[in-house]
Amino acid sequence: MRAGPDTMGKSQTRATRQRGVALVTALLVVSLATVAAVAMATRFQIDLRRTGNLLNGEQAYAYALSAESWANVVLREDLRESKHDSLDEGWSTALPPIPVEGGFVNGRVEDLQGRFNVNNVVKVGGSVNKLQLEYYKRLLDLLGLEPELAPALLDWLDGDINATFPDGAEDDEYLRADIPYRAGNRPLVDVSELRLVKGYTPEVILALEPHVTVLPVPTPININTATPIVLQALHAELDESDIEQLIATRDETAFTDLKEFLAHDALAGLEIAVATDIKTEWFSVLTDVSVGRGRARLESILFRKTGRPQIVSRTRTAKRIPDDENEDEE
Repeated sequence: MRAGPDTMGKSQTRATRQRGVALVTALLVVSLATVAAVAMATRFQIDLRRTGNLLNGEQAYAYALSAESWANVVLREDLRESKHDSLDEGWSTALPPIPVEGGFVNGRVEDLQGRFNVNNVVKVGGSVNKLQLEYYKRLLDLLGLEPELAPALLDWLDGDINATFPDGAEDDEYLRADIPYRAGNRPLVDVSELRLVKGYTPEVILALEPHVTVLPVPTPININTATPIVLQALHAELDESDIEQLIATRDETAFTDLKEFLAHDALAGLEIAVATDIKTEWFSVLTDVSVGRGRARLESILFRKTGRPQIVSRTRTAKRIPDDENEDEE
């Protein structure tokens, strides 16, 4: 018995639908496979680039440590050859960009005692050092900063909880902040901690940074490397012309005797009350390295008194070099 026309038409329609479903299913499978393949390839590229960045970063850090070792050797040789430290010596000359495999290394050594150690404001026991506090006030004035910053810093550093009248700040001031915290009541460890002290805005810290440092022990100012502002703050009666004379003298020939400095015409009749020196024990080594897409900065603090300089601390930061000049750094 033959199927009728209606039955044959229905069978053909069903077969056509089945072929359509099979085709759609096949296209869906191909699409999913394509998406999966693209995702895997993209993830592979990301992982490959991330691995490359990590390797470049580690290479950059290794080069930075090598530059630190170079500075260590230079400072050790300088200690053997010279009894003073000045800006005309080899250690103070910044390294030109040195090509290394895949990038460049830059490095320089800075004399931290050419700046004012803000921890000097208090004595070792935590009480105020009046001479150093007065020096700091003069430094603030020369930088055009508010004098109220000095007592605020004093209260942060000293060992008590009594606010200095009228501009000091202790716990009662800081506990009223949006995010409450207490006064340090101890020496600073890094200049960046100043942002926690009352009145020390980013603008204030930016103005201070070239002229101040933070060291764990009281330190004198090296008059051979001090900035002009740091020198001028040595006495209230010193003016810019006096400092120009001092700098012109040390640029011609560094001071090799502190008495020679104190007898200079620019200081005639003036008594310098804060500690000064012609040599330095504390240095900073700043190294910038770029390797491939990686870039690293290493800041090392070195203490040099006798023999091999000791590395007191290392601060490492790292950034990725953008794909092009218009891409923002991460």
